[in-house]
Amino acid sequence: MIQCSEHFQPLLNLMRDRLLESPFIHCDETRVQVLKEPDRDPTSQSWMWVQASGPPDRKVVLFDYTSSRAQEVPLRLLESYCGYVMTDDYAGYNALALQPGVERLACMAHVRRKFVEAKKVQPQGKTGRADVALASINKLYGIERELRDVSDEQRYIGRQEKSLPELAKLKAWMEKTQPQVTSQSVLGKAVNYLANNWTRLERYIEAGFLPIDNNAAERAIRPFAIGRKAWLFSDTPKGATASAQIYSLVETAKLNGQEPYT
Repeated sequence: MIQCSEHFQPLLNLMRDRLLESPFIHCDETRVQVLKEPDRDPTSQSWMWVQASGPPDRKVVLFDYTSSRAQEVPLRLLESYCGYVMTDDYAGYNALALQPGVERLACMAHVRRKFVEAKKVQPQGKTGRADVALASINKLYGIERELRDVSDEQRYIGRQEKSLPELAKLKAWMEKTQPQVTSQSVLGKAVNYLANNWTRLERYIEAGFLPIDNNAAERAIRPFAIGRKAWLFSDTPKGATASAQIYSLVETAKLNGQEPYT
């Protein structure tokens, strides 16, 4: 597999060129164990970085193996990129967001999950503050479903008319609620997460082509995460790199409606 994957590099270079032409890129990372990394313990955690983007008929997913999760990695992977990047709140993306021409978005789905957890600790059968946040977030997603099949221009207009007022309500609720909850409670952590990421969360309404969440990256990672449960680890860095190359080709083919195994 390692020898075969080396022949794919020219194609992967073209795929990266296409990715960097996109107005926005989804970014995420997940753990991978590599047994024989130089000067590292076999149990050390390494990382598989994922970037996904492209128009509906030319989508691209790229996997990149590194032994590090440091901020230098996304800086290298997206060197010279200008556009929006959708990430979680991991600090490793902070340096990338400071680059000229790069604008960072935050994932609304992450926020929703935190309020779902807060709802679980509410008294059973009672409506609480988490329900208020979830109702507002669900309205925002409902608007996205309504606008799914329209043009980017129409989606922008729809978001300005419908999403902007709902975001204003959610922000007002957040500012009122944050001083009233303890920061270590499940609800407090959810509210603080919302507040700390607010500017990045609301930015998706700036343009009709921008996503509300990072689910595209999470969907791209899922096949790798499922496979990892079966094969558990890579033996060498070359093997992990080859794995990244193969996953890039296979998942890109699948996203574009092609059958990669025939």
